[in-house]
Amino acid sequence: MPVADFATYCRMIDSARGGRFAYPGINVSSMSTASAVLRGLAEARSDGIVQVSTGGGAFASGSAVKDSVLGAIALAEYVHRVADRYDIYVALHTDHCPVDAVDSFLIPLIEETERRRSRSMPNLFNSHMFDGSAVPLGANLDRAVPLLERCARNELILEIEAGVVGGEEDGISAEGTDPSKLYTTPEDMLEVARRMKGVPGARYLLAATFGNVHGVYKPGQVKLKPEILREGQEAVERAYGGEARFALVFHGGSGSSVAEIREAIDYGVVKMNIDTDTQYAFSRAVADHVFRHYDGMLKVDGEMGAKKQYDPRTYLGIAESAMADRVRQAVEDLRGSGTTLCARGSRG
Repeated sequence: MPVADFATYCRMIDSARGGRFAYPGINVSSMSTASAVLRGLAEARSDGIVQVSTGGGAFASGSAVKDSVLGAIALAEYVHRVADRYDIYVALHTDHCPVDAVDSFLIPLIEETERRRSRSMPNLFNSHMFDGSAVPLGANLDRAVPLLERCARNELILEIEAGVVGGEEDGISAEGTDPSKLYTTPEDMLEVARRMKGVPGARYLLAATFGNVHGVYKPGQVKLKPEILREGQEAVERAYGGEARFALVFHGGSGSSVAEIREAIDYGVVKMNIDTDTQYAFSRAVADHVFRHYDGMLKVDGEMGAKKQYDPRTYLGIAESAMADRVRQAVEDLRGSGTTLCARGSRG
């Protein structure tokens, strides 16, 4: 199916909330990784979210160019063309745009969608993340609210973050952060609801933090407290009613237990970001191929190697398959198997 339109994306989010499952939001940086996501989702009969970060976009544009906007546009257009061959819906999303990259990354991509809409073309992306977690909540929301207004005018969903995700992802580090900032408070969530509900017709996602850490760690090193999400949702519902409950995003989920993931879903998580685990699955398959075919990969000692083994299509194809398997596992962990809204891909 084509990339989801605004109405379909909203239905996806509402379906996840009502059905107590979540979509994987998986970062991509190439056609191979994008294809792996589409394949894995289709095999799991799940809709999902394909994400591009500033670093992923820069990589996709080529090492001699390093233009994050150009690369993000190229990846999005690739997904628009290829997604039609799969019996699922996907949404396109940009990930973790910090305050200092709004004008150089986020705004140009919104402008690209505005140009497309003026020509009666579909939106380029379906949603964007503004990550204002590095500044005080008031300043964060002062920037987020006008962005939400602009997104609403263009049928875009905005994701924001309150609290700080620990660790480092795509060059954005939370090293030295006050540990208390790793846990969003009910007061923070109430303020987000108060400010954001003032934008009529807008849809947004909230990445509330409950000890999340980017990267992967040994079991026991990350102290998640999913009950923080429950407490925040209850506070918002008491203040503003059930309709104000958030559609939440789980960042830094690599290495989390299935029980922790599913508890977070029960408290309103509809999207979990996945990057580290799928990067590892992709790279692990390449390493395995190299180790198994070391002599064939190299022209040494007068030998010529084995072309079929060092042809990038061979090992990238294996890596795509391995990453697709990891996407399928993520869908299962998120209770999403067989939940696609696409009639062609649903069960029965």
